[in-house]
Order: sequence, then structure tokens, then C-alpha cells
Amino acid sequence: QVRLVESGGGLVQAGGSLRLSCAASGRTDSTYRMGWFRQAPGKEREFVASIRWTGDSTSYTDSVKGRFTISRDNAKNMVYLQMNSLKPEDTAVYYCAAQSRPGSAFGSWGQGTQVTVSS
Repeated sequence: QVRLVESGGGLVQAGGSLRLSCAASGRTDSTYRMGWFRQAPGKEREFVASIRWTGDSTSYTDSVKGRFTISRDNAKNMVYLQMNSLKPEDTAVYYCAAQSRPGSAFGSWGQGTQVTVSS
């Protein structure tokens, strides 16, 4: 089991930037991929970005490509989501999640951090 704690959310004006952090602890040696998801009020949770725990493979949903960057620091067991050119539609609770093997569900989740983008 991997324990995840997000931080870095807040209120920002449109066009601004935020960096979310996710601290991982526990069985990080069994982690295959880390991801960021978000859930806006009244909407389903959606995938935002992911990164292999080892290697450089990343993936992004189309709406954030060119604006968001996912990265990791294995030495610190941290995953980051740098969010630039934020839009009001990026407003959501952002969750960090861990996947233990290819094709499996993301089984470990953090508590979430609120991001609010004002117009």
C-alpha cells in the first residue's frame, strides 16, 4: 500500500500558475506509475496526467497539454504537477494516485487538494 498526501492547491487568477506536490510513502518500490486526476463539482473524476515511477514516460489529457507538466523526484518520493496558464475550467479537487502494475487500476489515492481558478 502506498500512502499519498497532496499539497499546493489554492486560489489563483486565470493565467496564473500553481505547482501541486504529492508525497508518497510506504510501498513505493512496488509503484509502476503515478497519476494526477481531478474532479470538478457535479462532474466525474477525470485523468489529468501520469508518469512512470522509473523512466520518462508521461501522458496528458488533451485539455492540459502544453500547460501542465508532471514530474517526479524518486529520491524524495515526490511527484509534482506544474500548472501554467490556468483557466477557470481547471477548477477542481486534484488527486494524486498510484498504479502498481501496467493495466491495473490506480489503487492508492490521496485526500485531494482544491484548485480554484478565478476569471
